[in-house]
Amino acid sequence: MNDGLIPQRYAKALYKLALDRKNASRVYEEMKQVVASFESAPELQKVMTNPFVGRDRKESLLISAAGDKLEDDYRNFVRLVLNHNREEFAYRMALEYRRIYREENHIAQVVISTAAQLPEAEMEKIKEIVRKAFPGYTLEFVSKIDPELIGGFMVDVNSTRMDASISNELEQLRLKLLSSN
Repeated sequence: MNDGLIPQRYAKALYKLALDRKNASRVYEEMKQVVASFESAPELQKVMTNPFVGRDRKESLLISAAGDKLEDDYRNFVRLVLNHNREEFAYRMALEYRRIYREENHIAQVVISTAAQLPEAEMEKIKEIVRKAFPGYTLEFVSKIDPELIGGFMVDVNSTRMDASISNELEQLRLKLLSSN
């Protein structure tokens, strides 16, 4: 079966259940935490695919990956996933749930990358530009430091990128010089 189809089906089922129970936003917060846990501890995915790690240990890890205040919907979901031996897809299920929830609720994640830490006033100006460019969306902001930008900033919103970095300007200049030969 397609590796993308399994996480999609499980995430969709969880979303529908959570919606029916008026618990979708809480499960969304838990799934964001699960994604963060997998991203901060890549060995977690290795544990989920390891056949020598017991079911109880995997359940404990998946439960703790979601934080300390859990809803029964997530706990039951983890048990369902483990009962069907789908734990290797847990990370992708969390990503898919997050995507579905964001799409249904007009939420966009905004990643602001800068070469160095900006003063809060400067960061707020960038956020205000993004808010004006995406009316009708609830925006979740994430800041990243990327020294390779040299200076300036880059903003990614869903599949849209605004690149006002010095590294981009240098690349554009290089391409112009190459094409003029």
